[in-house]
Amino acid sequence: MSGLSSLHWQDYHHSELSAAQLYAILALRSEVFVVEQTCIYQDIDGQDLTGENRHIVAWLEGKPAAYARILRHAEDVAIGRVIVAPSARGLKLGHQLMEQALAACQKHWPGERVAISAQAHLQGFYGRLGFVAYTEIYDEDGIPHVGMELRI
Repeated sequence: MSGLSSLHWQDYHHSELSAAQLYAILALRSEVFVVEQTCIYQDIDGQDLTGENRHIVAWLEGKPAAYARILRHAEDVAIGRVIVAPSARGLKLGHQLMEQALAACQKHWPGERVAISAQAHLQGFYGRLGFVAYTEIYDEDGIPHVGMELRI
């Protein structure tokens, strides 16, 4: 992926995703979370196509370059499955992705608590976005995580 001239951000309600778009997103999630991170877990968890849940995607040259899923729970809104495609790393999309996800949370659920289950080594990254830890480090699928919430 060369350059950002064709980068296009999209905020989808799950019902707006085509089968091909969903397939591309799930393939990216599997490539990184299951294969690259050698974490055997059930990524397709039944939450991608339910309720008010949303998908934030940066499309670059027709492929997902960055992605996050937003789950609407009774008690909060949770941003998860935060990912930058291996081919798009180095393009500084991580911060943009989180800005897009936070804007979607504000647009669709203003005033709601925003939480994230962050990989522990990324606590500083999320901290710079206004997230603070509210749990100790815990194991999630063999990877250290920490519960964080937005406080700004």
